[in-house]
Amino acid sequence: MTSTREKILNTLLTKQRCTNNELANIVGINPISVRHHIDKLEASGLVTSEEERHGVGRPRLVYFLTQQGMEQFPTRYINLTIRLLKQLKENLPKQTINKLFSRIADDLTSEYSRELNLKDLTIKERLDIIKELLNREGFNINWELVDGQYLIHEANCPYFYISQSHPEICLIDQALLSNLLSIPVKKIQCISDGDSQCTFIVNAKYVHPSESTK
Repeated sequence: MTSTREKILNTLLTKQRCTNNELANIVGINPISVRHHIDKLEASGLVTSEEERHGVGRPRLVYFLTQQGMEQFPTRYINLTIRLLKQLKENLPKQTINKLFSRIADDLTSEYSRELNLKDLTIKERLDIIKELLNREGFNINWELVDGQYLIHEANCPYFYISQSHPEICLIDQALLSNLLSIPVKKIQCISDGDSQCTFIVNAKYVHPSESTK
């Protein structure tokens, strides 16, 4: 049986950064117990924390794996993926590589679309459905409407460790969101660039006037 601390470590591997309450909800124990386990993991050098701004109000404390914590997990699959991408980039034109990632996004879109019915829905309705779907797949998606434009926030990056050396892989998420929304989206923040989250924006010209206000 997986121990509570292993569950916490696995959650931080997937989500990258979590608050104490987020860990409590995911792991299924109370926040005080999570704090106890986090203290032990920090003492072992596997987890660390820092304050993070999150809207207005006081900063929140988020936890994430240290390098030592990352080394607790098998990395052979990540290393193999990085080697494969390196070989592809050395032997194929950049345009072909970008098309390859777009095809992957197309395949994912087809797979997800089989359980979705997005036709004739508003952007808000599509975003709610996409958020629910991708959150079930281990993403952490939220969206908001700001000054008539939709901002889509991705709090964790499933490709974080690969994107450090192969940032092209980030094209998958952008293309996937564009495909599912049937609207071009633009990335304006990226975790791989040091931002706290990935953020995509839907240009105001694609937002129907009736949807531009809450």
